[in-house]
Amino acid sequence: MTDQDAYDEIGYWSEIKLDIIREYAKAYSTIISSYPKISRHLYIDAFAGYGVHVSKTTGQFVKGSPTNALLVEPPFKEFHLIDLNSSRVDSLQKIANGRKDVHIYQGDCNEVLLNQVFPLCRYEDYARALCLLDPYELNVDWQVLKTAGESKSIEIFFNFMIMDANRNVLWHRPEDVAPEQVERMNRFWGDNSWQEAAYKKEQLSLFDDNEFIPEKKTNDAVATAFQKRLQEVAGFKFVPDPLPMKNKKGATVYYLYFASPNETGAKIVREIFAKHERRM
Repeated sequence: MTDQDAYDEIGYWSEIKLDIIREYAKAYSTIISSYPKISRHLYIDAFAGYGVHVSKTTGQFVKGSPTNALLVEPPFKEFHLIDLNSSRVDSLQKIANGRKDVHIYQGDCNEVLLNQVFPLCRYEDYARALCLLDPYELNVDWQVLKTAGESKSIEIFFNFMIMDANRNVLWHRPEDVAPEQVERMNRFWGDNSWQEAAYKKEQLSLFDDNEFIPEKKTNDAVATAFQKRLQEVAGFKFVPDPLPMKNKKGATVYYLYFASPNETGAKIVREIFAKHERRM
C-alpha cells in the first residue's frame, strides 16, 4: 500500500472548497487579530480528517483544512480539531506535533461541539470562532447550527449534502422513504418542515379538491429554504447565497453555505464565492 492509499481522495470541487476556506480563514484571522478587545479567536474543524488528502485529478497530496489553518498568518489563538475515526485523530496528532494551541478530540462532533468547544466561544467573553462543518452525509444535527447562530460569536462554513438527501430522503415517492431516513432528515433540518420545502402539492383530480400528490421541488428551491432557515430560525444575521459544488457531470454534490453575525465576513465570502464559482 502506498502513502496515498492511507488518505481520502477528494474531487476537484473539494479542492476549490479548501481554497475558499483557506482564503477566508486568513482574512478572518487578520481582521479579528486587529481588535484588542477580542480575547481569543478559535479555528474549529468538526470533520478534520487526516489533515491531508489525495487529489483525484492529479494524484498528488493536497493539504487539508486543518493543515491550512495551522499555517494561517496571523495565527488563530486556538485550534480545535474533531474526528470520529481513531486513525485520523492519530494523523492530526502528528501534524499538531505537540503544539499547545491545538486541541484534538475523538468523538461525535455534535456532542463535542455542544458540550466542549462552543462553550469556549461565548460572545460575552470576547471570544470568536470560525467553524468548518463539512460532513460527507447529513449527519450534523440542527441544534449545532442553531447554537452557533444564537451565539453571535461563531461564523460557519457548512456543507449541505444535497446528494445524500436526494439519494436517501428526497424521493419522488416520499411515502417509500425508510422511517430512519426521515428521522435523520428531521434531525438535520430541526423538524419536519423540510417536507414543505422539498415538495409542492399538485391537484390529482379536477373533480376532487382534496386529492393531491406531492411533487418534488428543485435542489435550488431546497437550498433557498435552508438558507432562509439559517437566518430566521438559527439566528445568523448574514447568510449569502450558497455556492453549489458540482462534479464533472454537472450534478450538485453539496451546497457550501457561509453564515455569520457580521456583515464584513459575508461581504468577503461573496467576493470569494464569485471568484471560485468560475472554476466549477
